[in-house]
Amino acid sequence: MRKSLLDILACPVCKGDLDVEVTEEDQDEIISGELICKKCGERYPVEEGIPNMLPPELREKV
Repeated sequence: MRKSLLDILACPVCKGDLDVEVTEEDQDEIISGELICKKCGERYPVEEGIPNMLPPELREKV
């Protein structure tokens, strides 16, 4: 996921702005980490460069 996407992504729960907590990155790409809503605090995982922006109740539990 490109870091520049943070400018256009919003929390699907409350439409708040998102911060990022990067675990692994490659230049301008976020490989793994979490997107965190500044407004409601909900967290969305980023795995293999793909953000999972589904609301918590719709995410698949493994």
